[in-house]
Amino acid sequence: MSFTGALLILIGYGGQQFGWMNPRRPWYNALNAAGSLVLGVIALRPFQLGFVILEFTWVAISIWALARCLRRKPSV
Repeated sequence: MSFTGALLILIGYGGQQFGWMNPRRPWYNALNAAGSLVLGVIALRPFQLGFVILEFTWVAISIWALARCLRRKPSV
């Protein structure tokens, strides 16, 4: 399961680094949110405070960015 979470984050990161994904588009932020949510849940047991903080903060920021993308009016 941790492999899946890491893969989701790495797809977004690699896609952005290689110019395949725009970090201001919904897919990039959705991949980050989903991947870090998976890793955050895994970090709960056994409880690993540093990873829990990192991953759930990453989820929150990604969801905030995703909401901004979805609220943005499409350009004409």
